[in-house]
Amino acid sequence: MENSQQPCNRMDWDKLGYNVIPTDYMYIMKSNEDGTFSNGALVPFGTIQIEPHSSVLNYGQGLFEGMKAYRRPDGEVQLFRPEENALRMQRGAERLLMVAPSVEQYTEAVKQVVAANKSWVPPYGKGALYIRPLLFGSGSVMGIAPAPECTFLIYANPICNVYKGRTSALNLLIDDRLPRAFPGGTGGVKNIGNYSPVFEVTKEAKAKGFSDVLFLDAMQRKYVEEVSSCNAFIVKGNVITTSPTLGTILPGITRNSIMQLGRDLGFQVEERKFSVDELLEADEVFCTGTAVGISEVGSVTYKKNRVEFKTGRDTVTQKLYDFITGIQTGVLEDQRGWVVKID
Repeated sequence: MENSQQPCNRMDWDKLGYNVIPTDYMYIMKSNEDGTFSNGALVPFGTIQIEPHSSVLNYGQGLFEGMKAYRRPDGEVQLFRPEENALRMQRGAERLLMVAPSVEQYTEAVKQVVAANKSWVPPYGKGALYIRPLLFGSGSVMGIAPAPECTFLIYANPICNVYKGRTSALNLLIDDRLPRAFPGGTGGVKNIGNYSPVFEVTKEAKAKGFSDVLFLDAMQRKYVEEVSSCNAFIVKGNVITTSPTLGTILPGITRNSIMQLGRDLGFQVEERKFSVDELLEADEVFCTGTAVGISEVGSVTYKKNRVEFKTGRDTVTQKLYDFITGIQTGVLEDQRGWVVKID
């Protein structure tokens, strides 16, 4: 009989990629009439029923989060800063007029999902269990209005350590035709509608051999904002810089963690606007996010001008990567209380 605490022996973990792999359980909880959540439960993974009149289907009223569960070298499993994802979901729900679970409800639900799917957490060094919490307007409405009921759902999927099978540094294209987000919009929350509008431009970039698109600000088209699904950083000497989250840039949990860890390592960390010209003069460029982790950028192309950046072992990016992944996987001591172990 397979031990549910150990990695699933039916999986060839060396061949793990970035594909859809249904796990055993998911979690569902619906809001009450008074705007609170209760009676959430684990259920077998499967399809869900949703009303055609639901606000999420008609008006895109929904949010998602992204997290990972990591297996330590000793076989135990842990999460990284789950309360920050809960708080970010609450901020997004306020923006979209949805009720949201409390931080305690959120983190407890995530822990239940990981514990129930513990055999799907890859062995140490082989990947992670990606966790996808969703919050959406499931109640029925006629006319443009927020849903009277919201559903909180969590599922999980094992993925490899390398984002979408990539084995080399990112090669980004700056496309100044289409901004990712506009001031006053929803670029600063994980709104489900933020991502499909950039499908076309990223598809075009990948057809040309680029890894992804780096977007600029909507007003002046000169300041670096973020990549389609991750935050961007530049390194110049001892200074690490990233753009401020002023409503158009997602406040990433990995982003915030890297800023703190960079200071721990003795670097000067700045949060300010920086232009394309400044980026092209940087020593290093890297991206951060739950899915991408910390990914070094090998080159950026802007108006047919391709600039290459330092990559490899002897880089600031690698030091930060080793530091944060060491904490996430239990190799390094967590001195900030960021890690939550799954019993």
